[in-house]
Amino acid sequence: MKVAVIGTGYVGLVVGACLAETGNDVICADVSEEKISQLRAGTIPIYEPGLKSLVLRNLEQRRLRFTTDVGLAVEASDVVFIAVGTPPDEDGSADLQQVLEVASTIGDHMNGPKVVITKSTVPVGTAERVRSAIAERTRERFHVCSNPEFLKEGAAVDDFMKPDRVVVGVDSPEAAEVVGELYAPFVRTGNPLLFMDIPSAEMTKYAANAMLATRISFMNQIAELCEEVGADVMLVRKGIGSDSRIGPAFLFPGPGYGGSCFPKDVKALVRAGEDHGVSLGVLQAVEAANARQKRRLFEKLRAALDGDMRGRTIAVWGLAFKAETDDMRESPAVDLIEALLEAGAAVRAHDPQATASARALFGERIDYAEHAYDSLAGADALVIVTEWLEFRNPDFGRIKAALRQPLIVDGRNLYDPAKMAALGFTYLGIGRGARP
Repeated sequence: MKVAVIGTGYVGLVVGACLAETGNDVICADVSEEKISQLRAGTIPIYEPGLKSLVLRNLEQRRLRFTTDVGLAVEASDVVFIAVGTPPDEDGSADLQQVLEVASTIGDHMNGPKVVITKSTVPVGTAERVRSAIAERTRERFHVCSNPEFLKEGAAVDDFMKPDRVVVGVDSPEAAEVVGELYAPFVRTGNPLLFMDIPSAEMTKYAANAMLATRISFMNQIAELCEEVGADVMLVRKGIGSDSRIGPAFLFPGPGYGGSCFPKDVKALVRAGEDHGVSLGVLQAVEAANARQKRRLFEKLRAALDGDMRGRTIAVWGLAFKAETDDMRESPAVDLIEALLEAGAAVRAHDPQATASARALFGERIDYAEHAYDSLAGADALVIVTEWLEFRNPDFGRIKAALRQPLIVDGRNLYDPAKMAALGFTYLGIGRGARP
């Protein structure tokens, strides 16, 4: 099948590479000449495990091409995915400017029947706006579908190749047949390909992310209460996660959720509720709880250092909002570092992949360590923000010898408190018994 993917960010690039891997002829288009030049040369502008080899292999086999000519990509394809960004507007709603610009371009270059699929995360009603924008510029027959993505950064390739489910909102049996053929290689093991009306598909994406964000904020608030009453949230997590009605996923307490999806999608859903006269108080509480949670690592650290941060040096392990990505959008590390700098502390940080992203944010306001242990010498404390595998079983003797005092604030609960106490550390996790 001949496929165009408009937008080469996290979603578009993964979609294009994975569809090419299953034999489709794919053109990925983007208006950024720099990005397209990099991709043509086999340089991947984002870090995503498994993506580089997928892109290189399909470039070599000529199943995958890159262009800045969006119109050419549309004309050469039977199926067109819209995968451009939908950043939050000032009021929290999704900014659809790029989506609608692409729709207009599609209309200008319709040279035959096509299936247009919105892959970007968009509010209910967007597909109809896309349909109108295309119809204003063409008399060719076309279908519009909604196919929300459920890709986790750090596991996006696996999520696309082996999806839990594929959700598709369609406007006709003909469109369903085309999309079903396209996705058939990915659902051979029996995971569902769910066809539904377009508004339901659009709502499903927001509802899914809002539910996951809710679980995170709920568990973070339970963790805070655990500290007050002397309970261990990790044991509580196991206790409630064993209930089949609840399950264990997304019940890990931490420094707050971040990334490109949860913060933006929760805000957009709250705004959509306001626009339609529906109060989503639960999600407003989720947002407020997450904002508070992003301050907790700093507050724990400041309390442990007797409220005196001026002149302190703090080592930070982890800058990306989660492991296996270089994405720092809405990362809890950003809130922590800004609070430390404002309080007069110096920051020495290490992340396996996100140093370039951090430099773009902080410039030379913080120091960057090439290796994790390089960040520790003479530091007053170590704060762990991201759960990279290399942080899970470190040399604690080396850490203790390098730090000015053996203080670790662990935002991911990577270590056993009893073991840390036996090693002579002051160890502060999230919800791990009584607070100091």
